[in-house]
Amino acid sequence: MSQPTRIAAEEYLDALAAQGIEHLFVNPGTDFAPIVEAYARAAKTNRPVPRPMVVPHENCAVGMAHGFTMVTGRPQAVMLHTNVGTANAINMLINASRDRVPMLLTSGRTPFTESGAEGSRSVHIHWAQEMYDQAGMLREMVKWDYEMKRGDQAGTVVDRAMELATASPQGPVYLSLPREVLGETVDAAASNRAQRARPRAPVPAPDDIAILADWVAQARNPLIITGMLGKDPRDSIALERLAQRFALPVIPYNTRYFALSANHPMYQGSTPNPLLAEADLVIVIESDVPWLPGKEGPAPNARVVQIGEDPLHARLPMRSFPSDMTITASAVSALDALEAELTGQGMPHVAARRERLVQRSKDLHAAWAAEAEEAGRKDTITLPWLNHCLREVVDRNATVISEYSFRQEHCPLERPGSLYALSSAGGLGWGFPAALGAKLAQRSRQVIAVLGDGAYMFANPTACHYVAQMQNLPVLTVIYNNALYGAVRRATLDMYGQGAAAEGDGRLLADLPAPAFEKIVAAHDGHGERVERPADLPVALRRAAEAVKGGRQALVNVICPA
Repeated sequence: MSQPTRIAAEEYLDALAAQGIEHLFVNPGTDFAPIVEAYARAAKTNRPVPRPMVVPHENCAVGMAHGFTMVTGRPQAVMLHTNVGTANAINMLINASRDRVPMLLTSGRTPFTESGAEGSRSVHIHWAQEMYDQAGMLREMVKWDYEMKRGDQAGTVVDRAMELATASPQGPVYLSLPREVLGETVDAAASNRAQRARPRAPVPAPDDIAILADWVAQARNPLIITGMLGKDPRDSIALERLAQRFALPVIPYNTRYFALSANHPMYQGSTPNPLLAEADLVIVIESDVPWLPGKEGPAPNARVVQIGEDPLHARLPMRSFPSDMTITASAVSALDALEAELTGQGMPHVAARRERLVQRSKDLHAAWAAEAEEAGRKDTITLPWLNHCLREVVDRNATVISEYSFRQEHCPLERPGSLYALSSAGGLGWGFPAALGAKLAQRSRQVIAVLGDGAYMFANPTACHYVAQMQNLPVLTVIYNNALYGAVRRATLDMYGQGAAAEGDGRLLADLPAPAFEKIVAAHDGHGERVERPADLPVALRRAAEAVKGGRQALVNVICPA
């Protein structure tokens, strides 16, 4: 048989590389044969193609792509096996969608021909794996989806996918790749990708910023609430400068990124009240849920401003927070414009507000320190003590991935881009693979994943530890292990605090007895410890941090009875 000159899968890999995609995270199956052949051919010619990374579970593959992109800003690609692999990935896809993380998620499509074509069905599962609409199961969570129809489309379909994934507001896209199409013989195709300029993120209208600046100047008790601010580290730099100059208190509420250091005097905790109830101006920046309307809210006469690239959060079916002014703009552009507009204006309330907020900050820090000190004297480990002890091992340039229990109040960070937390969708199992993706992107930095016990189990930890071992990605994993579905218990007691379920302390369906997690990491040549007493925790964390510095992954299983 003569060797075909070129197959569509080669064109596809070349297009990914041309788009700046460095890694193709794969969990392969029978649909991958043309991709395997294309990689083998690329190796013979030294053509630049994305590095293939085999990941033994789809959850981990998508989480790693998410983690890599969130710390670099550079979108990556994932390829999974037909419908079943795609289904396994949807949990992590939901997180990426809600956090507006650009990603090219692809999967093979089972061959559509039963015979007669290169790549036709050849094994039993090819019949049962075909769906009427494979993309239908994830369409609500992507900005765009498509099935490649012809081999000579490979380059242009990738270009289309990436321009939509990276346009504001960013997000994942999906492409299915039939085996016969990937295996088609094609000629090298011309591309106009150099002429397809992508739109910039939106900037605020000057008239809106002028009005907002007047409101800020008049306000006695303004308040800034953030949620996703900090996705771009420039957001945090601009916020710190604005808050400092004009004494604007900041509440990073259910924040997914580093917005402001807890050591900054304008950092006023992580819960909206009591400042929300006292505010006469509330500036909400990139927050889908700035407060819980059934429990709290601004005063009736307070002005509310909502700012974001998608300030209406159009992908959320129901959301009805008030807004006296709604501004479509990136956070950094809005903050920079507001600072420029406020410069030189009369600000009669700044001095008194600064004095009051600086004192409140000191009082908060004293309370947090007292809480940690008291926690250290208890018989069992609590959340404040765990976070207080983390303070001793977190490097200044560390990247912290939080899926449950990290609190800046007890472990302040300083660097924009140093904190990443689970999306508001709450798809558990994200933190560990995201930490691996972050470590892949920042090999010289300390990466710490702080997880709940449920989050660790949902991550398919064997797959994650395997990748850490095989790809030399030593991360420090700290598990806040209360052997409990804490969210289930809290929700039960919140609704039925006086009900029958409360008689059992709300633990019905919430108990989650945990195995010896430290033995799982040991099976992958890592360092593992179990800690039950508060006095033992600091030294255990130090040993684990040293193991990571020495090149071994490490896990500390911290027993924290609820």
